[in-house]
Amino acid sequence: MSTRTSGGSTPGDDVPVRRIDRILAFMSLGLLALSIVCFFAIIIGSSSGADMGTGVWPVIGLLVYIAPPVAFACLLAVLIMSFIRRAKANKA
Repeated sequence: MSTRTSGGSTPGDDVPVRRIDRILAFMSLGLLALSIVCFFAIIIGSSSGADMGTGVWPVIGLLVYIAPPVAFACLLAVLIMSFIRRAKANKA
């Protein structure tokens, strides 16, 4: 069981979470969820005999390919920004 002494915190403990970090994290999660929903919509639509070349289906198909890499890039941006912020906080 670890205990803390009063006033004895390490420099990396009090790094605040910025608004841009939250936005990028939730955007990443939302894009992944959207991609999964679109994937299941394509499965259901193709099994029910929908014409995949017309209407909104090409956009849904494109989202399945585009959304996961964009979500991964957002997640990487959050990680890199948090590592840089922690390194700056540890130097101070």
